[in-house]
Amino acid sequence: MKKTIPLVAAFLMLALAGCDSNRDAAAGSSAGHHHEPPHGGTGVVLGTEEYHLEFVLDAAAGKMQAYVLSAHMENFVRISMESLTVTVKLPDREETLTFKPVANSTTGETVGDTSMFEAQADWLKTQKTFDAVLKEISIKGKTYQNVAFNFPKGN
Repeated sequence: MKKTIPLVAAFLMLALAGCDSNRDAAAGSSAGHHHEPPHGGTGVVLGTEEYHLEFVLDAAAGKMQAYVLSAHMENFVRISMESLTVTVKLPDREETLTFKPVANSTTGETVGDTSMFEAQADWLKTQKTFDAVLKEISIKGKTYQNVAFNFPKGN
């Protein structure tokens, strides 16, 4: 019995030290619960951290990539959407970014089965910050609509 108590205590400490997104979400806090976007971009949470998007700006080229990622931003998640539509509010107007699927022969991703989408717009060359709304995205049978975020802060 004396050997069992330290083992149980160690197990409980390890279990409680893990990532508990439900507790953090219920508390309305992200303190102690943070995921790093793998490309250094802007993370956008979908749902209660079921998935994430990462938006990466290439200002010189006027392009932005959107990566579909797992709950902890550790894995890419392939989806079959034909495009992703993001409405952007600029100081003097609204713009629409249409992200198209990108194939990648190295990973075997194809249009219709990819985790990466890309949009092109000349205004991206000069506009480094904006508020936006992702109209809709479906991932593995779950649909997320009207996801508001700020670039580069996220949501």
